[in-house]
Amino acid sequence: MLITLSTLVFIHLCALVTPGPDFFLVSQTAISRSRQQSMFVVAGITMGMMFWAMLAMLGLNIIFDKITWLRHVLLVLGGLYLCYLGIQMLRSAFAKKQNQEIQTFELPQSNLSFFLKGLLTNISNPKAVIYFGSVFSVFMANPILDNVHFVMFILVSIVTFLWFSFVAFVFSLAKFKQAYKNATQWIDGISGGVFTAFGLFLIGSK
Repeated sequence: MLITLSTLVFIHLCALVTPGPDFFLVSQTAISRSRQQSMFVVAGITMGMMFWAMLAMLGLNIIFDKITWLRHVLLVLGGLYLCYLGIQMLRSAFAKKQNQEIQTFELPQSNLSFFLKGLLTNISNPKAVIYFGSVFSVFMANPILDNVHFVMFILVSIVTFLWFSFVAFVFSLAKFKQAYKNATQWIDGISGGVFTAFGLFLIGSK
């Protein structure tokens, strides 16, 4: 059982480390805003991951098998949200390009807004839909783990929180913030392009 749980943790960590919308949102928030605000994004992402894990425990793969169109609807809705975030970032990058000689001030955002952004980004994340609807569900169906489903839930939640907390810490370091200050337009533009590309991919997927 211990080996199987260790395998789950390793696979889950590999899925997290692979760059996706969650990673780009945490790093972009940490580098452009503050460590505190990025931690609220991390909390939102972790809550989203717990939501998907709970659905997997309730039989997410069975639901997708019975209602075949549901996965596609979720992917399209997620794609639309990611496109929205991407367009916002691209607009920000374009605005900075047009106002390079003008000092501008951003209105502060509440911590709740960063939490919700993390939550919605994770829920709309294609990796989460596919991972919890397939890979994680395979572990849930393993007879060896029948009595430790709650332990699996806790493990993936802790690993998710720790990984993205590490990302938030690293990208909120002074040298990364200075790099962002020197290339804010490019970083926002690239981040916006990545989110938009993810979104369009989801909308076009079948």
